[in-house]
Amino acid sequence: MPPAMLTDAVISVVIIHRDRPDAVGRTIEAFRHQSVATSIIVVDNGSAPETEAALPSLVGDAELITTGANLGFGPGGNVGLRRWLQQHDTEWVAIAPHDALPDPDTLEVMLRELEGRDHVGLASADVGDHALPVIDPYLGTIDAPPTVDAGFEYSGYPHGTLMLVRRACAEQVGIFDERYFAYCEESELALRADAAGWRCGLIRGAMVRNPGMSASIERVAYLQLRNTLLMLREHFGRRHALFRIGVALVQLPMGMVHAPARGLHWSPRGRLLAIRDHLRKRYGAPPDDVRL
Repeated sequence: MPPAMLTDAVISVVIIHRDRPDAVGRTIEAFRHQSVATSIIVVDNGSAPETEAALPSLVGDAELITTGANLGFGPGGNVGLRRWLQQHDTEWVAIAPHDALPDPDTLEVMLRELEGRDHVGLASADVGDHALPVIDPYLGTIDAPPTVDAGFEYSGYPHGTLMLVRRACAEQVGIFDERYFAYCEESELALRADAAGWRCGLIRGAMVRNPGMSASIERVAYLQLRNTLLMLREHFGRRHALFRIGVALVQLPMGMVHAPARGLHWSPRGRLLAIRDHLRKRYGAPPDDVRL
């Protein structure tokens, strides 16, 4: 017999958390006090015992699922997505990390803009960067100029800071590919959705803030490049992935000299390890030699 379905919410929310009880409390409250009714699932991704013990009081009436290990953002998100598919009857689910802070009307604005757009299977909120997320077949995820000042616009993939997934899209194309662990899992899902006829959009004016990043620069650089190479190889072909490796290698000397100018996620060592593991076809959680 299938599980009983929850029917009182307009939209479900999956929050992926790890060892940030201060942040997740604020995020839960931000989603609890949206201008539309929400049903919240918090997935704790292997927090320390003292953090895990404090979570029930922070979560309150939200559902708490503990994984017992750091599965990564995508696999942790899948824990919540499976629960949503099995036990909730909402058409849309929102997915966010533990420090995402949406405005009080963000979900309402998103759902209103998605009305009548039945071909849209994925969508994301506005992170305020005035850029449009797209996927280049040789470079991976890049930013393009926006096409609208407000409202809905088509995008290549959804921002992971706050993204929506339509039930019919998830049922057809599946959920996150767990080899990605973290980073690029949203863009890979968007490519599968696009191949099945679903579109992706961004809603300008539906604001969300993401104050910080807890992972190390080396680990982020490693995951971003390794997962980009996997995505390019599988969705566009080996030649595209080899081109991206060439670009990364050409950039290494420039980055070593001008590291601050290369941005927050620049790490030559992380990128070299990413190329190594891509060529070895080693995916999932980062290995121990990638510094935390």
